[in-house]
Formats: sequence, C-alpha cells, structure tokens
Amino acid sequence: MGGLFIIALLALVAGVGIVALIETEPGYLLIAYGGYTVETSFWVGILLIATAVLLMYASLRFLHRLITSPANVLNWAGERRLRQSARLTSRGIVNFIEGNWAKSRKQLLRGARYSESPLLNYLMAARASYRLQEPEATRRQLEQAAESDLEAVIAVDLTQAELQLNDRQYEKALRTLDTAKKNPGKHPQVLHLLCKAYDGLGDIEAMLALLPALRKYRIGGALELDDLEARIHHDLLEQAAVTGDAALLKARWKKYPARLVDDEAVQLHYLSSLLACDEVAAVEKDIERRVKKNWNPALINLYGRIKRDTAQKQLATAESWLRQHADDPELLLCLGRLAMVERQWAKARDYLERSHAARSSEEVCLELGRLLTAVGDHATAAEMFRLGTGLRAQPLPELPQPDDVVADSLPETHRIEN
Repeated sequence: MGGLFIIALLALVAGVGIVALIETEPGYLLIAYGGYTVETSFWVGILLIATAVLLMYASLRFLHRLITSPANVLNWAGERRLRQSARLTSRGIVNFIEGNWAKSRKQLLRGARYSESPLLNYLMAARASYRLQEPEATRRQLEQAAESDLEAVIAVDLTQAELQLNDRQYEKALRTLDTAKKNPGKHPQVLHLLCKAYDGLGDIEAMLALLPALRKYRIGGALELDDLEARIHHDLLEQAAVTGDAALLKARWKKYPARLVDDEAVQLHYLSSLLACDEVAAVEKDIERRVKKNWNPALINLYGRIKRDTAQKQLATAESWLRQHADDPELLLCLGRLAMVERQWAKARDYLERSHAARSSEEVCLELGRLLTAVGDHATAAEMFRLGTGLRAQPLPELPQPDDVVADSLPETHRIEN
C-alpha cells in the first residue's frame, strides 16, 4: 500500500513537471513533404509521432500473427462455437426437465451442430420429440444419434426400447434389446427394460429367469427385488391354478422362496390354488397340520369353505379346536358351515349366532341370513341381511325406504281403499 502511494506521488510530481516544462518552453516542430507542411508544438508532435509508431507496431504484429499462425484464429472461432454449443445444450436440458419440449428440442439440435459429442443432444431431442408425439422426428433423431457415435449404438437401442415400452410395444422393445441383452454386465439397464417387457407380455417364467441377473447387477433396491420375486411366484401359482394342473402347482410351490413359505397370506394363496385344482383332501390335511403348529383364522375360514358332500370327520376335528379357541369367530363360522353340510340346522344356527355375537361381520350376517331364510325365520333373516349390508367395506348410502314414505306420496294403485 505504501509503495503504491509513493509511485502515485512520483507520477503526480512528474506530470506537474512536464506541464510546467510545456508551458515554459513549448518548442516548435515543422514537417514539410512536397507541397504540404505541418506545424505544431514540439510536445504535441512528439505525442502524435509516438501514437503513430505504436499503431504501426500493433498492426504489423497482428499481421504477423495472422500470416504465421492462422490456426490460432481458427481455434478461437472453434472455441467460441463450442462454448455456444455447451450453453445451448445446457439450456435445452433445463427446458426438457421443465417440460418445454419444443424449445428444448430446438436448443438441443442447434447445440449439436458444433458439439464435439452430439450424442446426448440427439438422444434428448428424441425424447423431446416423443413427448411432443412426433414419431417420425423421434426416429430421425435416434438415427442421428447412432450416426454421431458408432460406439454408442447400445445407448440408442436402450433409449428406443424405453420409448417403445412407454407405448406398450413390448414385442418391438424385445427385438430392439436383442443386441444389448447379450452383455448385461456392460449394459445393466437392459435388464430393467427386459423385465418391463416380459411383465407387459405376461411372460412370468422369463421374469423369474431374469431375477438372478437383476440381483447380481443390483437393478433396483433389495426391497424392490424382494417384492418383485414375491409377485412373480404368486403369479406362477395363480397361473398353475388357472390351468388346473396340480402337479405343476406343487412343483412351483417347491421352488417358492424359503423366506416366504411361512407367510400366512402366501400359505392361504397356495391352499386356495390347490382347491382350484380339486385337491380337497390335500388342502384339508395341510390346514389341519398347519393350525396345530400355528393358529391361523384365515386358514380356518378356508377350511369351512371347502366344497364337500359330507363333513362329519371335519366337523369333529373343528369341534376339537373349540377347547382352545372357544370364542374365535372364524372357527364358529367354520363350524356353522360344516354343520350345514351335515344338515344339522339347529347346530349350524347356534354356531353362526355365536360367531355373530363374538364379532359381527358381513360374511357371518349374510350366512346366518341365508340359513334363517331357508328355515322360514324371515323377519330375523331380514335383520341379518340389513346388518350385513351395513357392515360392507363401502356401506350403501342412506336413502328413504318404503316405511318412511307417507300415504299421500304413494301411487293410486298402492293406496288402501276404506
């Protein structure tokens, strides 16, 4: 700071000295050339001559650089274009994220002209065209992307397959992914897209075969993959149940993940699927074995729903469970149904009424209402049906009923004549 002050002070003193010198001795300078003469003070002339010399020096230096190093000028122009391309690309991506598809595409394509790697520009422009629902433009920009970088053909295929999956063109997507799926370790995203394609086509076994690779390359989180695995095995059981092939169903159950087989919902689904394959005896035996180890009201409910011609043995077995589960509403409902199979109407009514008293539910109300209607107790049956309707997951709206309608509002044909 002190040095700068001294320099400024010296410059000020020197300036004052020069001004004083010019005023005391301005001097005289005459330049004559041909018939022209220029007269001025000495100091102004010196200033003009120095300025002319500096301008000439700068001009000569510029010409020298221009002649000897034309590449410098070209590099400067190229760098300017690259900076402009980078700005356009950046703005194009921002507009894409913000949903300005047309503006984004325009900026991305302009940025691609002078970009050293325009692949990203063309891929993003293709996505923008897809959002604008312009398939021809999408196809053209994907082709430009493939031509811009011959080593990025897989990236182009993955982008195209993703867009095809969005349009539910599952078979086309599989054909597009044919090359990429040969090396999933290098292109792991292909596994995610293949899974979506197989899911769309309902090819559950192909999805199951894909699971090990999905876990190996960590396509999705652990919980997401666990949920996917559970859904796949659930659908495989469902598929076998629809075909009625009990052998296939049992074979698929053996391959069920060990961590899931003890889940109550999974067990219920498997046994329900077995029933769909008419494996009544196997289901009864399995339920009896399972409830001894772990009481499961859902399985007890299924036990009472099995279609039988006779249920004497099953009724006795279920009644033995009453010693430990006397107030279980599902067991009482099950016993009521088994008693109805045996046509023991009084016992069935007793069990159903006890189930209703333990916990009223839509199912037990409707079952009891059906039985009461059959034995002729219509008033109580109507009450049960009314209660059951009120216990629906989505109850009926409150509306006027005939008992609430005054006589004057009834049609002429419904009025009682005195």
